[in-house]
Amino acid sequence: MKIKLGVSACVIGEKVRFDSGHKRSNFVCSELTDFVEYVPVCPEMAIGLPVPRPTIRLLEHDDQIRLVDTKNNEIDHTEKMVRFSEDKANQLSQMDLCGYVVCAKSPTCGMERVKVYRENGYVAAEKIGVGLYTKALMEKMPWLPIEEDGRLNDPVLKENFVFRLFALRDFYDSMSEGITRRAIIEFHSRYKLILMAHCPREYRELGSFVAKISEYDIDEFYLEYRTRFMQALAQRASRKNNTNVLMHLQGYFKRSLDKQQKAELAKLILAYRVGEMPLLVPLTLINHHLSLYPDAYIASQKYLKPYPDSLRLRYGL
Repeated sequence: MKIKLGVSACVIGEKVRFDSGHKRSNFVCSELTDFVEYVPVCPEMAIGLPVPRPTIRLLEHDDQIRLVDTKNNEIDHTEKMVRFSEDKANQLSQMDLCGYVVCAKSPTCGMERVKVYRENGYVAAEKIGVGLYTKALMEKMPWLPIEEDGRLNDPVLKENFVFRLFALRDFYDSMSEGITRRAIIEFHSRYKLILMAHCPREYRELGSFVAKISEYDIDEFYLEYRTRFMQALAQRASRKNNTNVLMHLQGYFKRSLDKQQKAELAKLILAYRVGEMPLLVPLTLINHHLSLYPDAYIASQKYLKPYPDSLRLRYGL
């Protein structure tokens, strides 16, 4: 089953922007296309604005953020946009959506640092704006991976975002035959090393939470676990934490490897820790040793292969 990916319609090349243009993302449209099913949305067109159209902006007015025409503050689209955004977010929350790519700097879709203006025409420098539509998505679906198109040019941000897409799809697939305590426990077990790398604190706290799963209503547990799990993965894995996981994996082979093999693996882990080699290098050797000396628990860990190798995302980590 393909991953359902919400996306600003202009990011996949639809000519829906104010100037009849688009902001096509090569990564979203080319590299991800084999794995995702797009769910495109243009909030401006959804509330009836034409193409082309006058530009709009966020305006600070009476301690509120309004969505208005750039040249005429009296033309106010706030209520329509808020109503649409809330309704659409409610609809999308029922679709097993696994992520969303939004258009940067947009007063409707921008995720961060969207300009907010004062009535005198100057930017309110102290205001950190969020597009009205994306704000509704973030509030309704705090578990959902959301990223701006431009930020996906950063290899670390790109890898983390795509990884979360596949993790959430895996979560939904794991519950396809029903939300059960066993399904959640088995899923959590596969992601222990991932959590250790991304957020050691939440690794410990989620472990305690899952250990008490029998004390909770399963549907309530599912919702809380999903949010906490996905928010933990949003914290990018540090080189230090990845090194700890690699050393943890190394320990599983202490009885299988000879002295030279142990030294070779230790050398690669150290080279990764000091930034001389990408994460892929020690992981490749670990996967090689795993093929020779199978271990069911280690083989089940998504840390070793969180997404298809063809995406080539770990080359830059």
